[in-house]
Amino acid sequence: MGGDLRRAAVAALVELGRSDDFRDRADAGHGLVGFAEMPEAAGPLLELVLDPDDTFVTRHTAQGLLRRNDRAGLSIVASALAVAGPNHGDWISTAVKDVCGIFSSELDEALRVCAEMALDTDERVAAGARLLHRILARIDPVLRSVGHE
Repeated sequence: MGGDLRRAAVAALVELGRSDDFRDRADAGHGLVGFAEMPEAAGPLLELVLDPDDTFVTRHTAQGLLRRNDRAGLSIVASALAVAGPNHGDWISTAVKDVCGIFSSELDEALRVCAEMALDTDERVAAGARLLHRILARIDPVLRSVGHE
């Protein structure tokens, strides 16, 4: 039954993501982040990162995906970067700096995953991963792990 409940939750959040209210869309993005590994959540998450009406939705959803610090979240952010216009690209970059600029260990993991994704067979993911890797490489994290000077 767990899979059915997860699909129902995703369906409800996808519906919320279609709201005219930017707060509903931001909440939908935040909620969908927990389901980013599910194929039925990936497309709606990408749409929310590229929200045409409010960049608050873009930043909020991208931050949640980046906090996952895994391939599922990073690939959606990378896919968005690959097709984002300058305004959305700036807000996604801001989200990257906000989330990945704290702990060096998390930054290192994101860089590692992006290097792997840069070889993906999906060209949009690969191109976006290269862009995301460049943004990450310019970050000087606030807190470094022991042994990283």
